[in-house]
Amino acid sequence: MVDPLSEVVELLQPGARFSKVVAGAGAWRVRRAEAGLPFYAVVLAGGCRLAVDGQAPLELQAGDFVLVPAAQPFTNSSLEPPAADLPDTQPTQLPDGSYRVGDPQGPPDVRLLVGHCQFGSPDAALLVSLLPQLVHVRGEPRLAALVQLLIDETRAERPARQEVLARLLEVLLIEALRCAPSLAASPGLVRGLADIRLAAALRGLHAQPARAWTVESLAKEAALSRSAFFERFSRAVGVAPMAYLMAWRMALARKLLRDDNLGVAAVAERVGYSSASTFSVAFTRHVGQPPARYAKAA
Repeated sequence: MVDPLSEVVELLQPGARFSKVVAGAGAWRVRRAEAGLPFYAVVLAGGCRLAVDGQAPLELQAGDFVLVPAAQPFTNSSLEPPAADLPDTQPTQLPDGSYRVGDPQGPPDVRLLVGHCQFGSPDAALLVSLLPQLVHVRGEPRLAALVQLLIDETRAERPARQEVLARLLEVLLIEALRCAPSLAASPGLVRGLADIRLAAALRGLHAQPARAWTVESLAKEAALSRSAFFERFSRAVGVAPMAYLMAWRMALARKLLRDDNLGVAAVAERVGYSSASTFSVAFTRHVGQPPARYAKAA
């Protein structure tokens, strides 16, 4: 059975950028604005607050995992609300390689593993748009075990370290996304797959991307009326059904042109276009350059 979530994460090509352990005490506030860098955090002990621009603030506790696939500016702060005039905190690195925020002498109220990963795919922006903007998972021991493996591998200097980190991050992302409660996840593929009716349509679409799908045929896969399917899909996934189909076809087309050394006509057929010219027009509109030029530059 085709797993749309695994397909998207595999195409993203996640890799390790950096991670660090941070301890906080007293009142503190850290503001970050690294646009486009996927951000994740796990609370190892204690608690804190996370406010991602455009999302409701979260109160995090031990065992919580947070993932922001396309990082919005965010603020991480102590559970005790810092004063409005408190300057943003700059983490201080300690001799053991960890970091400290807030009161440097007080006992820590929270310990976090925070980090950024990177997506190697040139289609990352397109693929990330299919995922929730924010994922918050609570009480999942499997995630804690994966995070511990990630920490151990980050600190070690073993052979094939980068390859292992990439695979661990791939599994971590899939596990975090599939563990996310459907109601807690913002619109995207995760929420769509949590709906048994929409999941049938999404799996059909991913299994046969070249099929001449219409809203009616996708609605039939979901056993819903056309209007009910369109409204339910758009609300859950965040885009209309045919817009999602277009995004997925373009991601597949770019991979085929880049990695499989196929001609434009063959790629057009693989992703559901009746002619190379029709495909070229659609590809150019979405990617910004004709497929033949894209293939040469890849």
